Parts: sequence; structure tokens; C-alpha cells
Amino acid sequence: MKNNKDIEDKLWTREFIMLTVCNLLLFLNLQMILSPLPGYVKEHFHADALTVSLFTTVFALSAIISRLFSAKALEKGQRNTILFLGLILSFLATLGYLWSGTLALLLLMRIVYGVGFGMGSTTLPTMASGVIPIRRLGEGMGYFGLSTSIALSLGPVIGSLLLDHGGFSSLVYATLIVIALIFPLVYPLAKKVKSPGAASVPKEFSAVPQKKGFPKALLLPSLLNFLMSVTYGGLLGFINLFGKESGLTNASLFFLFNAVAVVIIRPVSGKIYDRKGHKALLIPAAACLIGGLWLLSFSTSTAFLALAAFFYGLGFGTAQPTLQSWMIQLVPPQRQGLANSMYFNSLDFGIAVGALILGQIASFSSYSAMYRYSSLFLGIFIVVYALYLLTRSKDKGNIGTSPADKTISG
Repeated sequence: MKNNKDIEDKLWTREFIMLTVCNLLLFLNLQMILSPLPGYVKEHFHADALTVSLFTTVFALSAIISRLFSAKALEKGQRNTILFLGLILSFLATLGYLWSGTLALLLLMRIVYGVGFGMGSTTLPTMASGVIPIRRLGEGMGYFGLSTSIALSLGPVIGSLLLDHGGFSSLVYATLIVIALIFPLVYPLAKKVKSPGAASVPKEFSAVPQKKGFPKALLLPSLLNFLMSVTYGGLLGFINLFGKESGLTNASLFFLFNAVAVVIIRPVSGKIYDRKGHKALLIPAAACLIGGLWLLSFSTSTAFLALAAFFYGLGFGTAQPTLQSWMIQLVPPQRQGLANSMYFNSLDFGIAVGALILGQIASFSSYSAMYRYSSLFLGIFIVVYALYLLTRSKDKGNIGTSPADKTISG
């Protein structure tokens, strides 16, 4: 017979599974159109490179701003309003693509979609972190994050096939179906899943400071997430151009091999986080990321590309859920929306900055050299994090504490 502790620590509840599926659908909706859209804009509207880049930039900026407001609303108990408003805006903006006959209208739809996506992508992880047992937070967020990784690997492939064989309208209708499926799945959860509160946290976790204002402890993991995401921006923006430079006709397979590594490592890294905390994971993860970038820069065959992607995926699949779980544990339950907002904003901002800076580097050197230069950001990652560990060494019991410890520390 199961005791109360086994019930409390159960991870695979119906609520957790359904929230993970909803997150998969939301990010699949994003990724199905995100990758094919620049090509459609360039071909259909004969837009120049700057105009095409605006469609990515305005989406990222609107999502970042939206998450900041969403986090405040979540703190005030307006979770369901933010969730459904975000989903409705995303649906309407996707539908609006069908009637966007000008660049200005299409750009407006991207802004509206960014606002809606920012709301949804902040609320769903916050709901998930509320149903995951606190002692299994790292493992749970690792599994939850797999939905994002799967969407990232499958979405661009599905979207490109639909655009090539069915046209832009077929792509839009498919993405509409994907996001429409979220409503019946999430509606029962909105009533059943309670907003996180202090009462839902075990006593040993009640030592998290309940201070008002912005929690400065989030700055360090946000900076680390930003530095890592800069390198990912170089992959998203230039992997196909790198392939042409290196004679690789299938360079986009990098993301497929990367996703395989992420799927393998995330459950493992989550369990390690729950036992030993972030100090056991982040430096090895950064080392894998550096190794992946250097292997990629010398890749001239699919086998070498796969090896590079696998190493990068091991690092990315370890660092991402580790940083997100760490940030969630740095704030009281009522402010988990802010932690998730900071996590995704630092991710998006890093990708945007990475595409801009690394693109400039590539224009003065080569895409191969660019990936080697991008590893310097991970060198900064290691230095900053090592300095943090050194400064915290006087308080040995609180460095990267696992959830089994008496307190949660930054």
C-alpha cells in the first residue's frame, strides 16, 4: 500500500501529462511557422534581408515584454485570464496570417502572436512547476522541457513540408488545428490545478525569502542562460549557411541529432539535479557545449555533424532544465511566474543577440570560425559560474543545494 509520501512525490499525474502535451502543442504551433516564414516573406513579398529579420525580431521583443506583464499578473492570481487570453491572441494572430496581404499586416500579426505566445509560454511552465513534487522538481522540469525540444526538432520539418507541398494556407490551417487542440485539453486543468501558494510547500522549503521587489538572485542564472543561448542563436540563424560553406547538404540534421541527445540526457540530468543540485551539472554541461561547437566547426561529413550535435545536445539538455529548475527554486511559489518569465526572456534575448553578433563575426571570417568564436561565450559562462561557487564556498551547505536540503539557496 502506498504511503502519503509516495502519493505526494508522484510525478506522472494526469495534470502533469496534460500540461506537458499542451506545452508541446504550443511550441509546435510556434516552430511549424517560425522556420518557413522568412522564406515565404522573402519569396512572396520580395523582401530584403533586413525586412525578413524584422519578423523574428518583433516576435521576440513582443514575447519578452508580454512575459514581464504576465509574470506580474500571475503574482496577482490572474493565471487563467493570462492563459486563455494568450491562447486566444495566438489563435487569432495565426488566423490573421490568411488575410495578411501586406508586409505591414503580417508584421502586426507577428507582434500580436508574440504577445499571446509570451503569455502562454509563461503560464504553462508555472502551472507545471505547481503540480511537480518539490523533491522531484529537476526531474519533472526535465521531462516537461522535452516537449519544447521535440517541438523544436519536428516543427520546422513539418512546417517546411506543408509550405512546399500545400502552400502557405495549408501551413496556417495546420497550425490553427494544433493550437485549437490546446483549449479542450487545458480548460479542465485551469479549474483543477491550483495556483502555487505557500501552503503547498513543505516546511523544509519555507526558508525561501518572501521579499517584495525583483529577486536579484535570478540575475546570475539568467546571465548564464543568456550566454548559453547566444551560441544557440548562431545555430538557429546560420547552420544552413554553414552547411553550404562546408559542403554539407543536410546541415539542418544537426537539430535532429541534437534533439536525440536532449531526449536521452534530460531525465538523467534532472535526477542528478534533485540529488546534488546545479553545481554537479553546469560546468560539465558547458564543456559539452564547447566540445560540440568545436566539432561542428570542423564538420565536413554527416557523421561528424551528428557527433557535434550529440555533444551539444548533451550540454544543452543538461543546462536548460538545470537553470530553469534553479530559477524556480530561488523564488517563493507565488513568484514562479516571474522565474519562468526571466528564464524564457533570457533565452530569447540570447538567441536574438547571438544571431546579430555572430552574424557580424561570420561576415568578417567564416561560419566555421564563427562557431569557434561563439564558444568564448561559454568560456565566460564557466568563469562567471566558477567565481560564484568560489564566493559561496564559505557557506558550503548552501551551494547549489539539492531539494533534499533544509533550505533553497541561490
